Amino acid sequence: MATKKSRVTKDGTNADAGGSGNKRTGVLLSGGNPQIAKGYGDEPVQAYIAAMPGWKSAVGKRLDAIIEKAVPGVEKAVKWNSPFYGVAKGDWFLSFHVFAKYIKVAFFRGAQLEPEPPVTSKQKDVRYFHIHEDDELDKERFADWVKQASKLPGEKM
Repeated sequence: MATKKSRVTKDGTNADAGGSGNKRTGVLLSGGNPQIAKGYGDEPVQAYIAAMPGWKSAVGKRLDAIIEKAVPGVEKAVKWNSPFYGVAKGDWFLSFHVFAKYIKVAFFRGAQLEPEPPVTSKQKDVRYFHIHEDDELDKERFADWVKQASKLPGEKM
């Protein structure tokens, strides 16, 4: 199955982003998810966030800042073209992924959070939180979920 890639201009902007002028590295895969090389630490996560198209990059920055504030010293990585967050390298509690119309935040032990994030998964413990362009992010609720999730056993990946 072929992967649709976004057109990039000489100055590194995304020519298909509807005039967003999104400076980025890598390419956008089908659905607008950035393709960023696997890596550990803040640098690949920031590259992923910078490559998120349009409004999604600003939301990605907010999510990253909330997570860093809620869990000082949080571990970060990009795996499978998604940023991952954990309390120890290889032990992840949260990830997010870009889709065409929203950002999907995955809490790997979300079924144990109070209240549970609203979207269920085929995996019994995973819960999702979707963020659309016009959604108002409840920073307090999200930070609370992050704090709770960071105290649960992480997912080994």
